[in-house]
Amino acid sequence: MGAYFRPAEIPDALELLARQPLMVVAGGTDFYPARVGKSLDEDILDVSALVGLKQIQETEQEFRIGARVTWSDVIRTDLPSYFDGLKQAAVTIGGVQTQNAGTLCGNICNASPAADSVPNLLALNTQVELSSTSGIRTLPLYEFMLGNRQTARSPEELVTGLIIPKPSGQARSSFEKLGARRYLVISIVMVGAVMALDEHGRITDLRVAVGACSPVAKRLSQLEQDMLGKSVAELRVTPEHCVGLSPINDVRARASYRNEVVPILVQRAILKLTEQSET
Repeated sequence: MGAYFRPAEIPDALELLARQPLMVVAGGTDFYPARVGKSLDEDILDVSALVGLKQIQETEQEFRIGARVTWSDVIRTDLPSYFDGLKQAAVTIGGVQTQNAGTLCGNICNASPAADSVPNLLALNTQVELSSTSGIRTLPLYEFMLGNRQTARSPEELVTGLIIPKPSGQARSSFEKLGARRYLVISIVMVGAVMALDEHGRITDLRVAVGACSPVAKRLSQLEQDMLGKSVAELRVTPEHCVGLSPINDVRARASYRNEVVPILVQRAILKLTEQSET
């Protein structure tokens, strides 16, 4: 087994990363299952004891989700309605044990095309906070996620949090996931949506992201633009709205099936938001 470090302070963790390449582990819900039956040869930085990264903090302009915040923390925390989609995603993640250990930041750093947090985080215009001994920088999530299992994090950097700006108006969010079963499953297609309506039921803000249909989840920017100022009753999802997606054939589904399903799930996600606004 390689070296193992479990510091309690962020500066100590950053010093370790500045000195040598380390595999960063938080909940380990992806790391350890991938190594069953294998020797652990990597040098590991366990961040599960770092002080100050377990909070969800609110300011006037934004929310900050610390790097140790788990799925269960998101489920239990009283958050505005534009976090509902993220909560809906959280309850589909594995079982309770996985939700208690797995972190949102770990989910984005793992950079799976089917990472359940990413569609809603993209729709929330999330920024990723990266810390090193040189300072702190932030990147939009869409710039942080580079491809399948690839991110923009440098070896000496640690993801210390997610920054989510507050949407304008009465925004709400939703999450739709298609899998072989309802829970404990890797997604075939998933959709995260954020929407705000004016007093006349017209869309003032719409953000829709699709996951598991490209190396990284994608926003449907053309659909978002086309629906501004319209009512949800006018919603039509066309193939042109989905041109940025590039699904593959794999053990879960064929690319053609994913292409057929995307418009249906997008409509469901948006219609669900209309139902929420009427309750």
